[in-house]
Parts: sequence; C-alpha cells; structure tokens
Amino acid sequence: MDNHPNHFSLNSRTVKQKLMVAFQLMSILPFLVCVYLLSVYIFSKSGVKLDIIVYLAVSAFLAIVGLLIIKEVFDRLTSVTTEAKFIAAGDMSRNLEAGHSDEVGELGAILNQLTQRIRGNMDELKDYSEKTTQINIEIQKKIIILSNLMQISALISGGSKFEEILKIAVEKSRALANSEIAFLLFKNESKDSFYMKVADGIKSDYLSSVEINAKDDLYNKAFNLNKLLILDKQNSLQDNLTVDFLTKFQVKNCLAMPIFLRGMVKAVLGIANTRDNFSYNKSDIELLDIFSKQIAVAIENDILAHRVEKLEIKDTLTGLYNYFFIQSRLQEEINRAIIYQRPCAFVIFDIDNFKNYRQKFGSICAESALKKVAVLIRDCISEVDRAGRTDDDEFSLILPEKNKRQAQEVAEEICKKVQASFCTDQDNGKCLTFSAGVSENPLDGVQVEQLTTKAKELLKKAKAGGKNRIVVF
Repeated sequence: MDNHPNHFSLNSRTVKQKLMVAFQLMSILPFLVCVYLLSVYIFSKSGVKLDIIVYLAVSAFLAIVGLLIIKEVFDRLTSVTTEAKFIAAGDMSRNLEAGHSDEVGELGAILNQLTQRIRGNMDELKDYSEKTTQINIEIQKKIIILSNLMQISALISGGSKFEEILKIAVEKSRALANSEIAFLLFKNESKDSFYMKVADGIKSDYLSSVEINAKDDLYNKAFNLNKLLILDKQNSLQDNLTVDFLTKFQVKNCLAMPIFLRGMVKAVLGIANTRDNFSYNKSDIELLDIFSKQIAVAIENDILAHRVEKLEIKDTLTGLYNYFFIQSRLQEEINRAIIYQRPCAFVIFDIDNFKNYRQKFGSICAESALKKVAVLIRDCISEVDRAGRTDDDEFSLILPEKNKRQAQEVAEEICKKVQASFCTDQDNGKCLTFSAGVSENPLDGVQVEQLTTKAKELLKKAKAGGKNRIVVF
C-alpha cells in the first residue's frame, strides 16, 4: 500500500491551503476577463477567435472549482458545528466523520476523543452512582437495625415486661430480615425440651404449639447444638432430618441462631419462609446474630431481676414483707411448728372490688389506700407475726402459735378496722372491705403450697358468698 501522500490531492491539504488555492483560482477569473477585453476591444476588432472561447471556458471551470472547494470546506465546518451542538446538548452517541487530515478533520477527531472520554466518565459516574445507591441502602438498613436495637435496649433498661421485650424482638427479626415467619424457642431444663415462647408471622397460631422433646432426633441434632442452623436450597441437615424439620414447622426454608447463657443453649431464635429456590445470605445471618445477642441480654436481665426480687424482703410501696419472704418464712414456721408440735395459721386477704376502685379514683388514690391498709394490718398483729403484700391487692399473714380460731379473730379485727377506716366517707364507692381465707398447719397441710392453696380456696368461697367475710372451714 502506498503511504506517500498525493501532492495533487486537496484531501491532504490544510484548510488554510485549500482556501488559498480557492482564492488563487477565483483570482484568475478577473484576470482572464481583462485579457478578454484587451483581445476584443484593443488587439482585434473583428471576428471571434478560438483563444477567447478557451479563455472563457477556463475561467468558468476555475471559478466553479474554487466555489466547490470553498463549499466543501464550509460544509464540513457546518457539519462539525451541528454535531458539536448535539454533543453539547447531551447526546453523547454522536460520532464525527474525521476522514480528512486538515484542521476540520483534526477538530472532528478531537471532538470524538472528548466525546469518548465523556462517555467513559459518564459510565464511571453511573457505576459509582449505582454503588453509592447500594451503599446508601445498606447504611439505611443499618440505621433501621440500630434504631430497633436501641428500642429494645430502651425496653430492657426501662424495666418493661419480659414477654413484651421478646415479642418485639421477634417481630423486628421477621420484619428486618424480610421473612414470613419468626419464632423463639426456649429450653425447658426440667423437661429437657424446647417449647415455643414467641411466634410471629403467617403460621404463628400453629407454631405456638410446637415443642421439641429430647426423644426427638431434632432435639440433639438440630436445636441443642452450639452452631447455626441453615435450611435452604444449598444447605440441609444430616441424617435426612431436613424433611422432619420442615414438616414439623411447615416451612420450606429456615435460619435459626442458638442463644447462649454461660456457654449453654438457653433459647433458639429463628426466621423462616415458604419460598421455593431460596437461599440465605451473609446479611441475614448477621442480622439474626445481632438480635439473638439482644435477646440474650434480655434473658440475662430477667434472670437477674428475679434474683434481686428474691433477695429483697420488703414491698417498696407498703413496707410489708413481699411474696418471696412470706413463702420462705412460712416454710420455716411450718417446720418449727412440726418440731414443737404447735399450730401455725396462715391468712390470705383480698380487697373487695379493688380493681373498680383503682379505675374510678386513679392509681395515686389506690396506692394511698394500700399504704393505709398496710398500717392497719401492722397495728393488729404481734411482734412474732409476719404480714406481707403478696399481690397487687392481696395481703398475707403468718401467725405462729395460733390456730384457726385465733387466726380468725385477728383477721376479723383487721377487717373491722379496714371497713371502719374506709367506709366513713359519704361516697360509697370509696368504701373498701376485706375477704379472707384461713388455713392451719398441720390440719390443712405441712407444706407451703398446701396451706396457700387451702387459704386461696377458702378466699374464693368468701368472695362467692358475698364478699366482706372470712371463711375458716
């Protein structure tokens, strides 16, 4: 292939050279006109000579060639300008024809390079925008997870009910993991089984009755393990237990995380769905791990709270002994009474219609009434007797060395004082009375549960008999 430029071709010339050629060609026309005038009017006065025709033909040809050259240059400039306008308007798909090596061709090539570079930058920006969007989605998801964790932490630190905390944690696990089902299994150490504590989602009613016993293969090979359980299209259980698991829970996929306390599995938090060809990813595992740790904190906090309650002996509102102290002290008095063959009576009081009283007059008035009742009870018992508030509106008495008859007298005195103190107001709604049941060791039992059950049974009879009364037998 011949790479040498054609010196007679205008394609290899610059715009400046082309315009100079066009100017030179078009300058010949007036020159030839002058020659024509001289030949016609000065040198020859008759006839038409051949050279005149030649002059005219050459002049016309050269003028046309010059015009075509100028038109070609300006057409290309116009084309470049038009394409540049489209590019400036944002159409980066344009591509300039840069076949010539002159200034216009170089300008077209430069514009093509710029356009290509801009397209590349735009592609990079698009990729960066997509990555940024994905990062923002992940950040928003993390923020939502953090917000929910803070909500659960606030419930734990605020002393909310344990069941409420667990229910919210399970609900959040299902919602944030985009699952159809979430559940929380608790381990029952005494029965050696896992029972359903909380279930949320489309099969919550069914799942509430699910229980995994020690005799089931799933107990030791699926739940009572210190590792994550994954069931999806890529993962299954050993010994063909996958079918048993999915049938028992009526799901198609499951992700379950063990919850540890002191190195032992205390509970299992799981999410599940009924989708086909589904696989869990790393984010699902991380999310479940976060909520399982939060639930572990809630469980530990609940255990510590119960221990603190057992260590405390006084009710904070009334100053009387609390439920745990009354139970333990009653067993001590029963044991002492058995050894020395002496009686020991137990009385349970309940304020009649106290729920209505609280609703009508408010919590502040109700608490004030409970404090006043506690003072009246304390004034009616001896130093060896023990009085306690064992429920919201329930009070108990341990009366060592007293039989049922003697205990009945103490109970009647307390009931009279309560009625006399609260039933003097003109508003009958503020009148409070007591109903009570009395049991005795050893006639009604030699264990705390026996005396408590008997006293509550008699208390129910007092309530059913019209209230404001004491039932002994």
